[in-house]
Amino acid sequence: MRHISLALLAHVDAGKTTTAEGLLYKSGAIRSVGRVDHGDAFLDTHFIERERGITVFSKTAELELPAADGSSGEPVRLQLLDTPGHADLAAEAEKVLFAADYALLIISGPDGVQAHTLTLWQLLTRYRVPVMVWINKMDICERSREDILEELRTQLSPGFADLKAMGFDGRGITGSGAEELALLSEDALDELLKTDRLSAKTVRRLIRKRKIFPCCFGSALKLQGVELLKSFSECMEEPARGKDLGARVYKISRDEQGVRLTWVKLTGGGLKVRELLGGEKVTQIRKYSGRRFAAADEIKAGEIAALAGPENTYTGQGLGTERDLKDAFLKPVLSYRMEFTDGTDPRSAYQKMKKLSEEDPQLAIGWDERAGEVTAEFMGRVQAEVLESLIEERFGYKVKIGRGRIKYLETIASPVEGMGHYEPLRHYAEVHLLMEPLPAGSGLIYETALSTDELDANWQHQVLGSLASKEHIGVLTGAPLTDVKMTLVAGRSHPKHTEGGDFREAALRAVRSGLMKAENVLLEPFYSFRAGNIPPEQIGRAINDLRAMRAEMDAPQQTGETMSISGEGPVLGLDDYLNTFLSYTRGRGQLSLRFCGYRPCRDPERVIEEAGYDPLRDTDNPSDSVFCSHGSGISVPWDKAEELMHLDSGLKIGAGDEPSVQLGPQAVRSRVPDYDDKELEAIMLREFGPIKRPRYSEPVYNRAEKKRPAQAKQTYLMVDGYNMIYAWEDLKDLAETDIAAARERLSDLLQSYSSLRDCSVVLVFDAYRRPGSQGSVRQEGLFRVVYTKEGESADAYMERLAREIGSNFNIRLASSDGMIQLSALRNGMLRESAAELELEIKAMSAEITEFLDEQRRATAFSNTPRQV
Repeated sequence: MRHISLALLAHVDAGKTTTAEGLLYKSGAIRSVGRVDHGDAFLDTHFIERERGITVFSKTAELELPAADGSSGEPVRLQLLDTPGHADLAAEAEKVLFAADYALLIISGPDGVQAHTLTLWQLLTRYRVPVMVWINKMDICERSREDILEELRTQLSPGFADLKAMGFDGRGITGSGAEELALLSEDALDELLKTDRLSAKTVRRLIRKRKIFPCCFGSALKLQGVELLKSFSECMEEPARGKDLGARVYKISRDEQGVRLTWVKLTGGGLKVRELLGGEKVTQIRKYSGRRFAAADEIKAGEIAALAGPENTYTGQGLGTERDLKDAFLKPVLSYRMEFTDGTDPRSAYQKMKKLSEEDPQLAIGWDERAGEVTAEFMGRVQAEVLESLIEERFGYKVKIGRGRIKYLETIASPVEGMGHYEPLRHYAEVHLLMEPLPAGSGLIYETALSTDELDANWQHQVLGSLASKEHIGVLTGAPLTDVKMTLVAGRSHPKHTEGGDFREAALRAVRSGLMKAENVLLEPFYSFRAGNIPPEQIGRAINDLRAMRAEMDAPQQTGETMSISGEGPVLGLDDYLNTFLSYTRGRGQLSLRFCGYRPCRDPERVIEEAGYDPLRDTDNPSDSVFCSHGSGISVPWDKAEELMHLDSGLKIGAGDEPSVQLGPQAVRSRVPDYDDKELEAIMLREFGPIKRPRYSEPVYNRAEKKRPAQAKQTYLMVDGYNMIYAWEDLKDLAETDIAAARERLSDLLQSYSSLRDCSVVLVFDAYRRPGSQGSVRQEGLFRVVYTKEGESADAYMERLAREIGSNFNIRLASSDGMIQLSALRNGMLRESAAELELEIKAMSAEITEFLDEQRRATAFSNTPRQV
């Protein structure tokens, strides 16, 4: 029997749980179909899942499929791996892919490709998991299968295919369907040219290599599309399994009795009860299906099981022939603090809650010593709410999780030498470190450049071990330090008085002293984003918003009748942008966000000021050194300690854009005479006589210096809103039926104008006669909408604003109102009629239309078959 694991992935509300219920029911694994809204789904067993109606924790279930036509004749034992569908819980779905042979991506036919679908597709691509697709809810879908396939091919991959419609019968495929598939692989094309068909083995190989993504259509709720089960058996082949023991740990959990369980996928060999796995004895093997499990004596390659016994395993660990997996693709970038509302002592609670980090390392349950708070990191608000319920269930604590805070990091921009000395009475150690910046994402690296002749190996191990065991923080905001290489370049001990703790103190002080004199850089997290399904008339608004967030964007792309923009931008701003984006795209827009690393902070001064961190007052991370004076230890500030160090590391750190670092032999530092200014002046008088200074000097002018050209002033456009609405025919007709819609339409046009012309625009609506109006201002990048307050006319507001702006801008005022134009003339503003502005807006629309036409022609040309 073939053993294959299949991960179920979907965007929220695509019908994943309903699909799983249908698969289990049709295979005979369960007797009745459960439903999410009824709270009796087979896989959603936890009370949090039934209360919320969503999948929160990954679970397994088993079913058997009959042998496929043209296969080896063996049936398939399929282990379903159910995953959460909510975007905030995507990290749980990512872990499951460590153990998946195949994935079933579930997409709602009416909804199509959603933002979270793009994230899941990136995960599947990263882990090279073969994919089959179930298009659900076709009973209520008005789109054709061809339209849905075209969307998948355009947004995800050209390899999506309806194999049944193309004539695949489990034994092979011929005709036009074979020709279409053969274009995806040279080997397949050779086979088609030789045999005039593609064998089932070739089709399965192309699926395994992610060249083909077979699609099935139906309705899970109505159990329509039962050919899906047969298609599974026809399309899947068991991957090669090794003979030697190999296992991947993809999950850590605890059962209701608190027993620690290690969930593994066995990739090779076999494992029995009481055998060792990673040096720890396996006391029990459990095979779960939903809530129930059966104890087994052994598991074989390809199977998934939960193991009791091991206590030191971790998610992503490779055992036997398998290697550890790299860092997770999805990472939280927000840090939250926990408030215990029931009076629980936070420190004692933290000691128990650390176990949660074993089950989900990305939670990063930590303790903030300065604030005396328990902290954690989440993907979003839904995960935070789930954790509140989980903590109450597991530990009995009532916790309220506050608003997320951006997780900043710090690094250095150029090499620097850090020095630390620790010499209270009967203690001695001195450490010199070369600290160098590393490429983004490298983390912290510790090395030594000393021979054992210069410093004994045990002391060098003490230094490196002390550095590695400490979470180093920067000196700008107290954020964690990253992307720095620390090399031990000099060190000294005492034959009698040095102890292990002395080198720890000296090493940590060396790090802090180096940071105090380094060129420090504050880093903030960035998202890689894709904003899609944007109506053309709203593209200017989207560009303007993203510019205001200081995002970097590629040129807009045409996708059918809508536009899309891709780029990178700070998490601060993008994280809360979804609701705004959906609002102005009328719910049609798709915003996909993925953490893509850390970049230099765009507004470091503000962040540093808000943090209020003073490194000199951080007693847990001292930067001073301790020297012995008259039998007692004295503390010497970091900027004075260098003069008193006993060693010279021989480091030569050059200046310039590319600092050069040269290592030289360490030597005992020679003392340099310390003269103040008066002593130096006395020596100069004795050696060279009195200093003669001119009483007066004429100013020196550089006649060759060219005058700077005057910079062009920026444009500031003020628009009388109601004057435009009743002067432009289109807006006037719209205002007769819906004045709010006319205001919104005018706002959209002027915001696009502001973005494309890169000028500040103020749109003013007069509320002079509106009783009780308090006025309002909405600022979005360079565009501002103003509603004046009761008793204030539009011309009065614009006249006051012009005075505030002063002469720093070229101010234009657009209105056909005679009084307002007279006011503009009096205040030195340029005047523009409503008709003139309308012509400018139409010219801008023509530019957008021309751009879209060029995009369509380019797309059509690239899709036109060309004969060579």
